[in-house]
Amino acid sequence: MTEGPYELPAGWVWTTLGDVSDTTRKKRHPQDYPNMPFIGLEHVESETMRLLGTTTAAEMSSAAEYFEPGDVLYGRLRPYLNKVFRPDFEGLCSAEFIIFRRVEGVDSRYLQYFLNSSPFVSFATHINAGDRPRVNFDQLADYPFPLASEPEQRRIVAKIEELLTSLEAGVAGLNRIQAALKRYRAAVLKAACEGRLLPQDPNDEPAEKLLERILAERRANYNEPKSPNAEWLPVLPVGWSWASLDSLLSEPLSNGKSVPSVKSGFPILRLTALRDGGIDLTQTKLGALSPEQAERFLVHRGDFLVSRGNGSIKLVGRGGLITTEPGRVAYPDLLIRVRVIQELCAPQFLSAIWSSSLIRQQIETVARTTAGIFKINQQDMERFVTPLPPLATQYRIVAEVERRLSVVSQSEKMIEANLVRAERLRQAILRRAFEGKLVADDQPADLRLERSRTVQ
Repeated sequence: MTEGPYELPAGWVWTTLGDVSDTTRKKRHPQDYPNMPFIGLEHVESETMRLLGTTTAAEMSSAAEYFEPGDVLYGRLRPYLNKVFRPDFEGLCSAEFIIFRRVEGVDSRYLQYFLNSSPFVSFATHINAGDRPRVNFDQLADYPFPLASEPEQRRIVAKIEELLTSLEAGVAGLNRIQAALKRYRAAVLKAACEGRLLPQDPNDEPAEKLLERILAERRANYNEPKSPNAEWLPVLPVGWSWASLDSLLSEPLSNGKSVPSVKSGFPILRLTALRDGGIDLTQTKLGALSPEQAERFLVHRGDFLVSRGNGSIKLVGRGGLITTEPGRVAYPDLLIRVRVIQELCAPQFLSAIWSSSLIRQQIETVARTTAGIFKINQQDMERFVTPLPPLATQYRIVAEVERRLSVVSQSEKMIEANLVRAERLRQAILRRAFEGKLVADDQPADLRLERSRTVQ
């Protein structure tokens, strides 16, 4: 018998994962079984043991592993992803799975939940390091396994599934609310862009007249701003105007400065400073930049900084507004500084609508990818089209957007906290199950382990 990390109920025994497992490999060539379903790592959802889909074996070319109903598939690549699945059908799967074959004396559902539990995930995660850690069965074989009798295993599995069904129903409800809040947030920003969020004030100076006057003053100073293409744009309220971003700028767009980090240098914002539509001015590093060199890259209150590169198209082009005077701080090369004519466009208004579908659509349309990084440039941004309400209306819209979205943000935080609690509760259920505390035990343990089984 094997010693374990805690005391088991009477009738249970400690053994090892290797003693209760059969991982015999059954290699198959997918082209010989073209109609069989094929499961890759991407088809199994992390943590939940859900199957997200399959493909057909005919689409695969490399050798695969054959599995039968009731076998347990364990993702050995990046074990921290916790990918475990128990199919009720036969098929082929990636060699990145360890297949635990069904064995006498062990309910494979019991084994499935054990592999999915946080103590085992933590153990497997810390075996190997690197960008693509991968475990093999020999590294897992000596892990202690709490063995109950088969009837007890079945009762434990039934109780786990009863509790997890209720828990997952609650999680599904939270996910629905989360999705509804996301739709509401998008609807608020869309209404803000189209002039439907608040009633219009007829006393406000029309934006188009102010825009024309300011543009007339600027024409002698630098290039004519781009005219927006209005064909795809909705009709705005009276007094509003569509404007290119270029026409709203008090000075041309500007990339920051790329310099190496040093122990003693000039404060420069980190890319992590950009978060939640704002700029965290505490996120700085020291760069090899003299005060004189830094002068043209300093940021000020009212500057809007935009990320010009990211590995995700959904994150490239994110913006953040500097709302307080930052002192002498420069900004890095991967951020673009936007300075608007504040008597024409309130920086807070630009910040409020920047994550709207109107702006995101333009960002994602022009984003280009190089070596897996999506990027936008100044020339693309200059052509972005934004709504321009009267200035007084802009400030009223900002206040209304903040009022509504602050409620959304609070609700989203509560949901996130409850989803975290739900995952902790899920793991607590599994922990109690394998400690023998989830159901009462009235059966002797099945001690007839097949010690002579050969693991291949």
